[in-house]
Amino acid sequence: MAADLYGDLYSDIETAPKSDWRGYAPGLIVVTMGTLAAGFLSDHYGVPLTLMALLIGLALNFLSADARLTPGLAFASRSLLRWGIVLVGVRITAGQIVALGPVALLCVVAIVAATMGAGVLAARKLGQDTAFGVLAGGSVAICGASAAMALATTLGEKRTSQAQLTLVLVGISAMSASAMMLYPLVAHAFHMSDLKAGFLLGAAIHDVAQALGAGYSYSDGAGGIAAIVKLTRVALLAPVLAVVAMCLPKGEGAAKGPGVPWFVVGFFVLAGINSFGVIPPIVATGAEKAAAAMLAAAVTATAIRSPLSQLLEAGPKPLIIIGVATLVAFGLALAAALLLIG
Repeated sequence: MAADLYGDLYSDIETAPKSDWRGYAPGLIVVTMGTLAAGFLSDHYGVPLTLMALLIGLALNFLSADARLTPGLAFASRSLLRWGIVLVGVRITAGQIVALGPVALLCVVAIVAATMGAGVLAARKLGQDTAFGVLAGGSVAICGASAAMALATTLGEKRTSQAQLTLVLVGISAMSASAMMLYPLVAHAFHMSDLKAGFLLGAAIHDVAQALGAGYSYSDGAGGIAAIVKLTRVALLAPVLAVVAMCLPKGEGAAKGPGVPWFVVGFFVLAGINSFGVIPPIVATGAEKAAAAMLAAAVTATAIRSPLSQLLEAGPKPLIIIGVATLVAFGLALAAALLLIG
């Protein structure tokens, strides 16, 4: 019993097929080709990489019926994802967080917590379970698709299905793209300073790329502030994953196990090392690119494996939950920018 519960938290209920490299190769080749195509489209048309990976994966969904691809797809959607999460830590330093100042830092933490809470409450009101509320609210609150993948891995497939994860990825991509276009207009309407606008855009927009794009479209100064605020939200990913892992009910009589998944520990370790400035810039840049590639590959594989029939049966409720969390994050970030920042 206990082993099953810990498998749900730290591995996945669905056992990954065991195979040698020949068995993994077909699925990994498909994922690699799909991810490369997503990268090409992203570079040439300025579309977010994760969105392109998601759409290409859904277009290739029919391939999930081929059992020969299963080992490679499972490896990409699990192992590559976890290593990608570890490498995300290279984006973070303690100095970036301290530079925000105590008021802004407290505001960011409060916005993240309130947004996740709003996701959970909206999920319960609409008849969805708490795990989906954590997945949707946490994705909006922290860093969009990357947070969705990390939270889904921590929650496990027993609590969040492939279909639910794909719905969150679709909703996050659409709303983050809309926010990138609309939120700078709000900042202009309020005649915000660079500091206030950067905080608003960094604290409210879902994905890192869109938050920075919106910030620099406002001004260079706002872009710099948005980057710091957004990366502070990214830094909260590991503590949130740790809290989720420790607070999930483990059932009566279950023995106590490790409280934090290994990839969360790896995230903390890499961020701590990066804070001392000992990672050469060329290595840090390579790690960031590798993280982006691994996460995009995981998104592609997840979309290929998603049962589309369940996506169609879900209806609008999951997207409403994401929308509620998005509005809460925007409202709180706007209030903080106007009343507390600067």
